Amino acid sequence: MSALARPRHNRMIAGVCAAIAARFGVSTFIVRLIFVLSCLLPGPQILIYLVGWILIPNER
Repeated sequence: MSALARPRHNRMIAGVCAAIAARFGVSTFIVRLIFVLSCLLPGPQILIYLVGWILIPNER
């Protein structure tokens, strides 16, 4: 497993889903799909994404 870092390439918005996918070795499509589907449910998904954007460092 690689370290959690937002990639410079393969980003859609901020690279949070791509970072999570790379960290756990799954497809970025699957992580993005799960995120979008979770947004249909009530909860703080957007807030969690924004926190991830702030806290997960960029790839060097």
